[in-house]
Amino acid sequence: AVASHRAVAASYTGTAALEPRAESQVVAKTSGVALAVLVEEGQRVTAGQPLVRLDPDRARLAVAQSEAQMRKLENNYQRAQKLVGQQMVSAADVDQLRYDLENVRAQYRLATLELSYTTVVAPISGVIASRSIKTGNFVQINTPIFRIVDNSRLEATLNVPERELATLRAGQPVTLAADALPGQSFTGTVDRIAPVVDSGSGTFRVVSAFDGAAHALQPGMFGRIRIDYDQRADALVVPRLALLDDGEPAVFRVREGKVARVPVKLGYAEGPWVEIRDGLAAGDQVVTAGKVALRDGTTVQVIADPKAKTVAAAAKPADKAGSKQ
Repeated sequence: AVASHRAVAASYTGTAALEPRAESQVVAKTSGVALAVLVEEGQRVTAGQPLVRLDPDRARLAVAQSEAQMRKLENNYQRAQKLVGQQMVSAADVDQLRYDLENVRAQYRLATLELSYTTVVAPISGVIASRSIKTGNFVQINTPIFRIVDNSRLEATLNVPERELATLRAGQPVTLAADALPGQSFTGTVDRIAPVVDSGSGTFRVVSAFDGAAHALQPGMFGRIRIDYDQRADALVVPRLALLDDGEPAVFRVREGKVARVPVKLGYAEGPWVEIRDGLAAGDQVVTAGKVALRDGTTVQVIADPKAKTVAAAAKPADKAGSKQ
């Protein structure tokens, strides 16, 4: 392979599962029979949208009862205010009526609130992920009946070693490859970084955000995440296969039919490429296959050399002619 210039990025890689930024378990705040289930799994809903209508008869009767008591006390209080000026009712009785009226008004508001709970509404906007209720079921108070996830924005959390704390920051580009969607890659950004390092694990949390609505990403998908924190647009690179596995970074450079072991200084590594900061120049040929059999100064013939192929092709006709003779 020939040492050449290309863009290379420094990155941190890890694996994580995608999670919705917002998720809610919808529970019934009152009990009753489900008269109508208005949504199904997979349906998108908005915050405040009705999901289930429960039987409201008992709650309506409670509202009517408390309203009647409230109207009665309002009339008594107004009458007492007129009579207190004529000294026919004591001020203490008027105060007692006022307190009773405020208490009944609170009971009326509470009954009205309980009536509103017979219509279960979505607390957040999102997609119905699961439904555990059917029309005609009796629903107990605080029973989970729906699960809503907001998949418009998905998050992936990485636990990164503390040595990377100085290199990562919010806003850096992130690339995600999901196992469920082979051959596709998705882009996002580092949304936030935890301000503290966990003393037990020596890591800190890095949360990346992805636009789930614009892609096929779904909560729960497992993905491989790469955070690019620096990039060099014109770096000298060689394939990783050219590096020797004998301690200090080095490669076999081919020049005039011989190989020489050349120590190199490495920079960033990205995919199959590794940056060479010192030791090679652009255009230098390095050995990528057959390194085990080589020693410093060994004479070699590059099999993939275009010049060798040309010579071999030119020699074939002569060989054929000689065989005929």
